Amino acid sequence: MSVASETLSIEAAQELVAQALTRSNVSAANAASVARALVAAEVDGQGGHGLSRVVAYAGQARSGKVDGNAVPRIEKVRPAVLAVDAGHGFAFPAIDAALEALVPLARETGLAAASFSRSHHAGQLGAHVERLADAGLIGLMVSNTPKAMAPWGGAAPLYGTNPIAFAAPMNDAAPLVIDLSLSKVARGKVMAAAQRGEAIPEGWALDASGAATTDPAAALKGTMVPAGDAKGAALALMVEVLSAAFTGANPSSAASSFFDADGPPPGIGHLLIALAPDAAADGFAARMTALAVAATMEPGTRLPGTSRLERRRAAKELGIAVSPAMLEAIRAL
Repeated sequence: MSVASETLSIEAAQELVAQALTRSNVSAANAASVARALVAAEVDGQGGHGLSRVVAYAGQARSGKVDGNAVPRIEKVRPAVLAVDAGHGFAFPAIDAALEALVPLARETGLAAASFSRSHHAGQLGAHVERLADAGLIGLMVSNTPKAMAPWGGAAPLYGTNPIAFAAPMNDAAPLVIDLSLSKVARGKVMAAAQRGEAIPEGWALDASGAATTDPAAALKGTMVPAGDAKGAALALMVEVLSAAFTGANPSSAASSFFDADGPPPGIGHLLIALAPDAAADGFAARMTALAVAATMEPGTRLPGTSRLERRRAAKELGIAVSPAMLEAIRAL
């Protein structure tokens, strides 16, 4: 007989994650930043970027693969470009610090960017660009990840699942947020399925021999199928250029795994771009509203990312359901 999930408030979940990390050689400030990000992903229905990451993160901090006490360094290298060195620490404290500097810079210059190197898993990219939209800016972010996809027509992994996220402010409404992995699904979903002992749908991934598989363990040893086939593989290459070649970070092929505590730091990169909506023309808000109305006119249509809003309302009211196995693993830390 299955054991019922335990329900935690958002605040209690954040405190639990933060405690697990601080007891795993992570500074209190960094632990709080990571906990906010992981719990927010769990709330938004992105479990592969949520609580399923806690044990792996803690193990990497304990082994030194991630520097849990790193303090990100930010340098203004051009009038509208920030270079952010995450110091082989967690990505979230570096992104927090960069956003504080990037928002006023983008408002001043109209277009500004933050380039990240020596970083780690950036989680739910949509949450970062949404913060720019909440500040009245348009946001675009790309990140590379450890190799998991082959170039189209190949069998050996070279690119990461290399996510892209975009957000734009909306008048009197939550921002438009688009967040997608360039594999058919994020690799974190495969990891979460492996932790639960569940099969994955066919078409998500290939095993090490290049055959389709529903076994998440075999999928993690093989490759992810790109979204849109050849088009997804081409976009993954584009993200590799922007987030690794441009930033000076490790390419996906040289980045160690986000999932285990062995080896050197991943050292991957991200690029975060912010635009002031009025930098090129007036009337952005009205055009954005008209576009949103047109995109939702037909029955059954909706703007991307809107399901997160209902999940947030439910989590605030009812809390977050967490499986006993996951709670036991986190509390054991």
